[in-house]
Amino acid sequence: MSKLKVILITVMLFVIDLFVYFALGIALMDYDDNYDESKGEYWSWNSLTLFDKTIIVTLNIWSILNVIAVVFLLYKGYKKMRYKSVV
Repeated sequence: MSKLKVILITVMLFVIDLFVYFALGIALMDYDDNYDESKGEYWSWNSLTLFDKTIIVTLNIWSILNVIAVVFLLYKGYKKMRYKSVV
């Protein structure tokens, strides 16, 4: 693949990743708008609706996937630099 194509794909994936975080953050704002003190303490699991619970779990899964992706990219970069220094 050409370097330009790799750069464009990387930028596109980064923008999509930011968009997902942005969308999940906007969805979490619904909890602040509709919080009801009678349902429990603020951010307690009992005070969350099913929608809010789903967004929180999705956000945590997305964050874990991002950490895995960063570790994978760091490993690939390390391997590539190590290979270059051997050759």
